[in-house]
Amino acid sequence: MEILDSLYLPKSIIYQKFKQAHIQSHAITSKFDDFAAKRTQHASQSIICARFQPSPKANGLWIGAAGIAFISLVGSSNAVESPFLNEPSNALSLPTWAIHVSSVAEWVIAMALVWQYGEKSGFESWKGLSWGMVPLLGGAFCACTWHFFYNSESLEILVALQAALTVIGNVTMSIAAYRIYISSQKSSKNS
Repeated sequence: MEILDSLYLPKSIIYQKFKQAHIQSHAITSKFDDFAAKRTQHASQSIICARFQPSPKANGLWIGAAGIAFISLVGSSNAVESPFLNEPSNALSLPTWAIHVSSVAEWVIAMALVWQYGEKSGFESWKGLSWGMVPLLGGAFCACTWHFFYNSESLEILVALQAALTVIGNVTMSIAAYRIYISSQKSSKNS
């Protein structure tokens, strides 16, 4: 709920000015009415300020969402037409690059987390899974390199290398998974 509350935008200045003018336009006849009106105005303003003030995280979220929306609307089509950016028509768009790079980063983080799990849990066979993930990481680097050079025909060897590394990676991960299964069977029999 706190996250949702931090995403609300503050009331507009026009609304606050209108509210102040509306309160001031009423004639207050007694001191009690004057005190009550000021107290109500102060309380409502403090509630608005406390409830609808966005946090720095929310500001970053809104800026990021606006940037992604802007890039997706004007990103690749205007970049290709721009005289300053003479990229070929098969160039990857910025959102596609973001997916490629974040996938590689996610794979590296997964490898590190699997390794740490193997160390901290005492199940050394999990480290083998981390090693089994290395060929697939190499295939990801091949794909990113090939796209970085606009899918150049002179680098088509990278496509074949990526395919080979994918097959090798699938085999090494299968072997690692089998070793994890065998070690878990041994540990369950010993328990």
